[in-house]
Order: sequence, then C-alpha cells, then structure tokens
Amino acid sequence: MPDEKPPIIIEPSQVPASASVIWLHGLGADGHDFEGLLPHLKLPENHGIRFVFPNAPIQPVSVNLGDAMSAWYDIRSLQLTEDVDWAGIDQSVAKLHGWVRDEQAKGIDSQRILLAGFSQGGVVALQAALRLAEPLAGVMGLSTYFPHEAARANTYCQPRTCPIFLAHGTADPICRFPVAEASRDTLQSLGRSVDWHVYEGMPHQVCTQEIEDMAQFMVHQLFTRPGDGSQGHGHE
Repeated sequence: MPDEKPPIIIEPSQVPASASVIWLHGLGADGHDFEGLLPHLKLPENHGIRFVFPNAPIQPVSVNLGDAMSAWYDIRSLQLTEDVDWAGIDQSVAKLHGWVRDEQAKGIDSQRILLAGFSQGGVVALQAALRLAEPLAGVMGLSTYFPHEAARANTYCQPRTCPIFLAHGTADPICRFPVAEASRDTLQSLGRSVDWHVYEGMPHQVCTQEIEDMAQFMVHQLFTRPGDGSQGHGHE
C-alpha cells in the first residue's frame, strides 16, 4: 500500500532488548496511539522490552463511506463477524509475521515475543498469533473480536500453551460485548486458553484497571521461564 509508514520502535532505556511486544492500533489511529500508554504500565526500569508500534496502511473503508483512512483491512459491515474481509486480514497477518521475523533477526527468541492489538488490530494480532508455528510469549486482544471460518482452523499452528489475554468493556458500542463473548467461546472451542477480563461500563477504549492487568500479563509472560506452561486466570 502507498504511504505506509514504518513502525515506531521504542527501545528499553536501561538494558539491551531481550523481549519484544508488537502492538497494533485500531481503525483510524496510528502507531503513536498506544505509545503514550507505556509509562502507565509501570514496568520495572530494567524490563528489557522493545515495543514495536506498526502503522496500518491508508485504504478505503466501506463503513466510512469508502473514504480512505488507516486500516488493517476493510470493514464492510457494522455486523463485524459477517462479510469479513479475509483477504485484507490475511495481508496484514503476513505483515505482522514479517515484523515477528524482524525481531527474531535482532536476536529475540519467539518465546520472548508478545503480540497485541486493539479493536481491528486485535483481530490481526489474534489471527497472526494462531497462524504462527513458533511458540510466542502470548497475545493480547483488546476490545476486539475473533472472526472464524472452519477451513481456517487448519492454519492455526501456534502451540496451545500460548495464552490469549482478552479484555472488553460491557458498554462497548463499536464491538459489542456479546460479540466479544462469542469470540472468547470460539477460541475456547478451538482448545485455546483464554485469560478473560471484563470491565463494567467501559466503552471502546482502555481503562486504568485494564492497563494494570495488561502489565501483569506482560511481566508474567516475558519475565518468567519461556514455555513454563503458565496460563493465567480469567476473571471479571
């Protein structure tokens, strides 16, 4: 796509990077969207995590009357799990896999790489994680959903020990809560371990408690022994 910007990369300040978090923004945003959240995670000063914030390409979006905006794929309907732009999702999944390879080329083991995404970015992060054979530290899907086709289950080769952090607000008007619950159920039906977090009254955004929960998940998955099988515990 034209006008695609390179990812924003934030290196750890105290020590060389020994882990990576690749974090995708939502529809209409850019790589700076979650950059300002980093201080609020209150990670240890010597955390050693490189944060990679990619920028989605600019492309027409059907629900935006066809006007162009930053998007990982087209949103064809407000019924998010119907008429899914799988071709667009697949293209963005391939890009995310490329960014994972970039981190591996820099010396980061796949088990020290965590994928994350908000809303539309979460769709891509979840699909990309499940379609990657190398074991990841985990994946975080924030205010997002999981479109699924039976035929695509054959491409889900991520080890089942990879934990999935799902977080959603009950008052989300964009990706409604029942859609998130159905996505959780689908992932669980596929044999995936879901660390499920619910935030009462939260709309399509991130809240303080969610930031704390995300930080705990990152620390647990990246600062404990890779492949230790820890799963976390879902709660409301």
